This record gives sequence, C-alpha cells and structure tokens, in this order.
Amino acid sequence: MPDDILTIYAGTQPDKLAVIDDKADGHLARWTYAELEAAANRLGNALLSLGAQPGQKVVWCGPNSLPVVAIFNAARKIGVVAVPLNYRLTPEEARYVIEDCDAEFGYVDAEYAHLFAGLAGTLPKLRQVVVFGGPAADGMLSSEELTAAASEQPPDVGDAAGAGGTMIYTSGTTGKPKGAVRRAMDPASGLALLNLLGYRPDDVYLTSGPLYHSGPALVLGIGLVYGQTIIVQRKFDAEDWLRLLDKYQATSTFSAPALMRMVCALPEEIKARYDRSSMRIMLANAAPWSFALKQQYVADFPADSLWEIYGSTELGVDCVLEPKDQMRKPGSCGKPAPGVEIVLFDEDGNEVTGTGPGHPGELYVRSAGVFNEYYKQPDSYDASSRGDFHTVGDIAYWDDEGYLYICDRKSDMIISGGMNIYPAEIEAALEQHPAIYDVAVFGVPSEDWGESVHATVVLAPGASLSPAEISEFAKQHLASYKVPRSVDYVDELPRTGSGKILKRQLRAPYWAGRAAQVG
Repeated sequence: MPDDILTIYAGTQPDKLAVIDDKADGHLARWTYAELEAAANRLGNALLSLGAQPGQKVVWCGPNSLPVVAIFNAARKIGVVAVPLNYRLTPEEARYVIEDCDAEFGYVDAEYAHLFAGLAGTLPKLRQVVVFGGPAADGMLSSEELTAAASEQPPDVGDAAGAGGTMIYTSGTTGKPKGAVRRAMDPASGLALLNLLGYRPDDVYLTSGPLYHSGPALVLGIGLVYGQTIIVQRKFDAEDWLRLLDKYQATSTFSAPALMRMVCALPEEIKARYDRSSMRIMLANAAPWSFALKQQYVADFPADSLWEIYGSTELGVDCVLEPKDQMRKPGSCGKPAPGVEIVLFDEDGNEVTGTGPGHPGELYVRSAGVFNEYYKQPDSYDASSRGDFHTVGDIAYWDDEGYLYICDRKSDMIISGGMNIYPAEIEAALEQHPAIYDVAVFGVPSEDWGESVHATVVLAPGASLSPAEISEFAKQHLASYKVPRSVDYVDELPRTGSGKILKRQLRAPYWAGRAAQVG
C-alpha cells in the first residue's frame, strides 16, 4: 500500500505550514505538515483503540478548526467514513442524521458537545463521543487525553487505508436530508479540472464558510493534496476574512454568494484597509451568484480571479465558467467540466436538442465523479437516475455556443396560469436594484392562476423601496407574467449552512392548511 499523501509531505516538506487558525482576538494556532501528520496519526490510532473499524461511520461536528482538519485525514488513514454534522441543526435534526448514517462514533467540538449530550440514550448505535477543543462532557471522552496516549506512527489498517469514501448529507432544502455516498474520486478528470483552474503547490487557501459543506471541504482537501497552506476561519466574519486574506496573501477560496455579498457590502473605507490583490482563484458556488454580485466582486478583487463552478453534493463539479466569460455570459454557469457529459430531458423524457430559454430541460449528468448511492434510500437514487445519468432536479438550457444556463430547481418552479416561471431569473433581475441586498422569489396560492409570484426582500442598509417601486423596476427587466404580484420584507433570509435559501420555510405560511403545497 503506497504511503498516504500527508505522510509523504511530512517527509518532503515537514516544516511547511499546513494549517493556520488565526483569530482576530490574537489567538494563533498552527500546524506544520509534520505536526498535522502526527495529529492525524494520533487521532486515527485513538479511534482504532476505541474499536473503530474500516467502513464504519464517525460523525463529526464543529466550526472550522485544526482538529476538524485532523479528522478528515485521520478518517482517510484508517478507512472510516467521516460524516459531517451541521452544528446549527436542532437536536431533532441532528439525531436524524446521526441515526440515519449509523454512526458508531462521534467527534465534536466542546462548544457543541451539548448537542450530543441532549441526545444521550436516544442513539443506541453511537458507542462513544470524543470531545475536542475543551473539556469533555459527562459520559464523553477527551480527545486531548485520548490522543496523548496514542502513537504518532501511521495507523496500520492494511489495504483499508483510504477506502472509506465520503458521505455528506444534502442540504435538505426540500425535505429530509439524504446521505450522498461517494466511494472514490476520479483522479484523471479531477486533475484536468485543477489544471484548468490553475492550482499550484504555493497557493494559500482561505476557508469561506463551514467545512461541513461539501464544497469548502473538497477544496480544502485539494489544497492538502497539493501541499498548500490552509487558513481556517472558525466562523465567517467579512472584515476578518479580509484581514486573513491580506495577512497571509491568500490566493484561493470557495464561497457561497451570501458570504461574498457581505464582503462586497462593507464600506469602502473598510475594504481599502486590506490588500485584495493576491486572490487568484475565487470559486463561486454553493448557490447561484447573481450577475449583480459578480459585478460587485470584480470591482473589489482581481477580475481574472472569478471562476464559477456549478455542481452539487451528489454530482460533483459539472460546469465551469471561466473568468473571461463572467461579464460576457451573464446567468451562465459555463461549459461542462472535464470528463463530464450533460444531457437535458423534457417532461416527456425526450432529449432537448434546441437552444435558448424556450428549450429548457431537466439536467442529467454522467461522469466518474457522480455519487454512488443515497444511503438506505435506493428508491430516491433510482428516481434521480436515467441509466448512467443522474439529476438533482435542476432545470437548464443551452445557448448556441454550448454554454449552460440554470433556470432553477425543478421543485422551486412556479406554474402560474399554465406558464412555467423560474424564480432564479426574477431574483437575478431584482438584485440589480441598488436598494435590494437579498431576495427570494417563490410561488404563493392564487385562486385565479394556481400560483402567483411573490418576492421576499432584504433591503440594503438605510434603503427604502415600496412594493410598487419593486414592481415598476421588475417590469423594466421581465415579462409581465414574471413580475412579483406581492412583496414582503425581512431582515434576513433563512439559509442552509452552505448558503442555499430555505424557500420551504418561506413558503410554508402561505400554503398552511392546504392539501397540497407546490414545491
């Protein structure tokens, strides 16, 4: 069995900084590659001493930190599956994930140990919980004490090393989250994608958002495979993110739109304090970036750094929009990524061959990077498949140059008077208004039309905008049937940890008491 990639780097570049946790309050923690290797080995051996075996699930929970990076590597080394648990979940939601994935061990930040403590006695399969970053709660083990007694030598599990794969739970924007299992990555297409993006060993990756989300975790893992330095930010703060970018001259990151919207919305005098010129690769993902946000980003950062990648937990990276096309192709998510084949099917199951917005279809992907199963939900997996092609329900169309445009998620589509209306198009138009900071569009009941278009708006600080003014603005950019018929205002939109808007929460009050709810 070849040496683990981290073991190799611990030998070839032992003193290079691997992970840095630099907090605004002055707390600084750093691991070199030799230290990360030792920490991962100790944690892996400690889990083996508790009875963990290759193939078993270890659920981990906590904000970004050095120990979180350690569990990624320890799990790979001993062949277990590290299952991330969103620390923002309610106890009921957390119990569902822990129980559904059949986790036998937990690895939790002390700040969130109460989440597991509150579930004591309700999870018979969970054999032991290990706490890091602080004292262990009653009935739990201290990671510090456990790893202090463990060996720093690479764990010996034979051919099982690296065979655990991944299982990440979907965002649950439309219902209960599902565990998407991926048993292996595709090295050839992955390397082709990274070459396209221009990744280098001397890049410095700055986390933007939580590592329990598949995108930030994947890109962090890529950074370690390249032997890069990783900067972890425990919880996102816009100005502190700029401080870290400036201090460490970070060159790459992966970000949901909500986070970069916060950065770009900072006052000019604050942004001017920090050098932003080092950014080479901004991977826009997790949810669609509006054209308005892209315009804001290229005004604040190097224009040639903005890459958009379209994909999902299940399907991996499927499309890439290069920096040269960002302003030329508003609304597009690019062309198929290396090794990816995309087909659109209409409602009758026929392949869509036409181009333009008048020829939409449900997007199906075939590639070596597609997930292998929904854990314990074979019917859901089969329902999302057409032979070797798989879908997450996105509706899209091609343009005549072979660029793809995502209309919306099939479940979010509004049907009003027999017309298919895609909220993402309306949201993109409304976000062009300088007084609109954030917006969600969805369908609400209409006696006349079945559904009507509704917009929930977050106004920019200090701005005012009436529903009538929103309607008039929308009419300048959209066909009349797409203009919102009703508007309400909130201070903040509900989102998943990965940045996706929870439209089911916004829709629920409007559809309460009805036998059927659209979407």
